[in-house]
Amino acid sequence: MVHVVPLGVQIRADIEQRDRAKPFRARVRWTDPATKQRPSKSQAFDTREEAEEWVNRIRQAAARGVDPIAATATLADYGTANWATAMRGLEDKTIGHAYLPAWQRRIVPAIGHLPVTMITAGVADRTVMKWIADGVSKSAVKNGLAALARVLDQAVRDEVIERNRVEVVGWQRQYERYEDELDDPRSLALPDWATLTTLADSLVSASTDGYRGWGDVVIFAACTAVRIGEVAGCRVGDIDTSEWVWRLRRQTSPGPGGLKDKGTKGKRSRRIPIIEDIRPLVLKRIDASNGKTDARLFVGPRGGRIQTGVLQKATHWHEVVTKLGYEHLRRHDLRHTGLTWLADAGVPLHRLQQIAGHTDPRITQRYLHPDIESLQNDGNLLTIHLRAPQRSPNGPQLRVVGQ
Repeated sequence: MVHVVPLGVQIRADIEQRDRAKPFRARVRWTDPATKQRPSKSQAFDTREEAEEWVNRIRQAAARGVDPIAATATLADYGTANWATAMRGLEDKTIGHAYLPAWQRRIVPAIGHLPVTMITAGVADRTVMKWIADGVSKSAVKNGLAALARVLDQAVRDEVIERNRVEVVGWQRQYERYEDELDDPRSLALPDWATLTTLADSLVSASTDGYRGWGDVVIFAACTAVRIGEVAGCRVGDIDTSEWVWRLRRQTSPGPGGLKDKGTKGKRSRRIPIIEDIRPLVLKRIDASNGKTDARLFVGPRGGRIQTGVLQKATHWHEVVTKLGYEHLRRHDLRHTGLTWLADAGVPLHRLQQIAGHTDPRITQRYLHPDIESLQNDGNLLTIHLRAPQRSPNGPQLRVVGQ
């Protein structure tokens, strides 16, 4: 249940830096006008920027009359407390056999730990893509998104969030796109270096602050064939500028309480070559770190960690790629671009697999260029073989008609 407080209740906040794994602790306090008590809520974060964002969300919610406790509730807790209200009007069969199982088996394990206020269209998109990759059926995806949308609609009515950003329509296109990606990831790659640099420059120009770091991230991700989260996790000390090799050890991705550093997707470190074309870019970023080997190679304009959703919003990604004629392009397609270019450059399959971090060589093999001429020659050899006179290894054989 959401407890309503008078509009404009004053929220007092402070952010304390401590010597902890999560050094920045944010705390908010307010006076309950009914009981005169002074409740409080606190949470620890990795960066001051994340702590300030948390405080701002609570203040915005309080301005709408929403209790700060409710404003910071996780999706799982909020959904449990408001399930009956959110599902009002549906048949019991639909709730019990479709929406509730999808909520418990799909939504809660995937994003239930996130605050309701952090559930965005991007979060839902990434969740759906993971479900598809895991083989979840279309009906299960549909039921999961429908249940999520109803809970978020209730959050809108309770004024915990301003609007429901999750779109239930259009997810079928994600299925089709993912199937295309599995079958032919080459088709999602940028064609050449000039196109990549044009994209990077256009994204920088479209950003509000003209921050060059956005373009650097895009170029670096494509030329190393890695994920944006792996770019965000790269530290200065991971780059060997004598051999020009990046020892990729970690990735940065959303988790409970904000962004988290964790192991790579394959749980193994891997070595990535740094090509000559991007070495000046890398040296510039290293110089900006003031020699701190544990500093992140790439950061946002305010020093925060890079994440794909922020990159998208800050650079107006969709508008830029559509204007350039690549409306299909996602941030992850930068990885497809790099792997396609490496394959076309003649990198052997086993080396390409190691760079990509794939455990199954069949996935890597999809990036190899289909050699049509060789395939045609193979077919011609089979044709010649089939048309040649057949000779039995045991000498001439008598063929009896009817047998």
